[in-house]
Amino acid sequence: MAPPHFLQALSITKKYPGERISGILDVSIAINPGKITAIIGESGSGKSTLMRLLYGLLAPDEGEVQFKGERIWGPAEKLIPGHDAMKMVTQHTDDLNLFAKVWDNVAVLLPNINVQAKEEKVATALSLLNMTKLANSRVFDLSGGEKQRVALARAIITRPEVLLLDEPFNQVDTSFREDLQQDIRQIVKETGLTVIMVSHDPSEVLSMADELVVMRDGKILESGEPVEVYQNPKNLYTASLLANCNILDAAKAKACGIKLKAKKETAVIYPEWITLSSNKSSDWNLKNILFKGFYEDLIIEKDEVELRVRNYATHTYKEGDKLSVKIGKWLEY
Repeated sequence: MAPPHFLQALSITKKYPGERISGILDVSIAINPGKITAIIGESGSGKSTLMRLLYGLLAPDEGEVQFKGERIWGPAEKLIPGHDAMKMVTQHTDDLNLFAKVWDNVAVLLPNINVQAKEEKVATALSLLNMTKLANSRVFDLSGGEKQRVALARAIITRPEVLLLDEPFNQVDTSFREDLQQDIRQIVKETGLTVIMVSHDPSEVLSMADELVVMRDGKILESGEPVEVYQNPKNLYTASLLANCNILDAAKAKACGIKLKAKKETAVIYPEWITLSSNKSSDWNLKNILFKGFYEDLIIEKDEVELRVRNYATHTYKEGDKLSVKIGKWLEY
C-alpha cells in the first residue's frame, strides 16, 4: 500500500453565497514536502480559499483535506482553528507587539522550561532571516520589510512542518522584497520546511516557487515547474497572467507574418520573443518608449497592429524610428 501524501486535498468544494459563484469547486491537489508551492490567479479565483482550507481555517462543504493521511479538522471541530503542524503569515503584522523588542516578539512563543535552548532557537530564527543586528530594536521602529521578517521568525520559531504565506510581500518595499524571498528559499533548503504561498505577482512566484499552481474560477487550470508553465502555458489565461504579453487575433497575427494553425484563433507573443533591427525595409513605427531601468519596453505599431517589445539595449532607438521585426516564438490558442 502506497504511503499517504504529505498534504493533500481530495475533491474539495467550498461555495460562498452571492450573485457570483465564488469559492472553489471540486479541487484536488497534493503538496510536495520540502518544496515551495505557489498558487496564483486573479482576484476571486479561489487561491486564498484553497490555502485556508489546507490550513484548516475553513472546512470544505464537500471532500476532505488530509495531512499525512489524517483529516484536517475545520473550525467547527477545533477550538483554535489551524493545524498544529502549520503556521500562516499574511501581509498584515497586527499580531506583533510594536513596543516590545524583536527578540521578545519571537521568544514569547516558546516556553521557559529550558532557557538556554530557548535563547538558541530565537538566535537561530533571527539569523535565518538576517535579523540578528535588530534583536534589541523595537518593532515600532522597523520598516515594513523588517516587520515582515519578524512575523516570519515568529512563524518558524516553533518549527512548523508547513509555512503558509498569503500575499506576504504586499507591504514590503521593492528593495527588501527580493532579499526576503531569497531568505525564505534558503530556509527551505536548510531546514526542509514546506512552503505554500499565494500571490498575484508573477515575479514573486517565478523566482521563488518549485511548483506553480494556476487557479481560475475556483478550479486549478494547470500546474507544473515555473519555467515550463511560463514558457509553454496550456491556456491563454495563464500566459496573460504571467507576462505582459501581446495577444493577437488571426488577422493581426497574419499582419505580423504568423499563420495560425487550424482551429486556433489567438497568437500570444512575449515581449522578449521579438527582435528589432533597422534597415531599408523597416515598416514598424516606434510609438512609445517605456523606461524600466536596465531595460525598455518599446511600443511599436503597423497597420493598426501594436506590439510590446522588450529591449535591453537601452537608448538604442528613439520615438518615430522605423524598425523591422523578427518574431522568434509564439503561442497559439
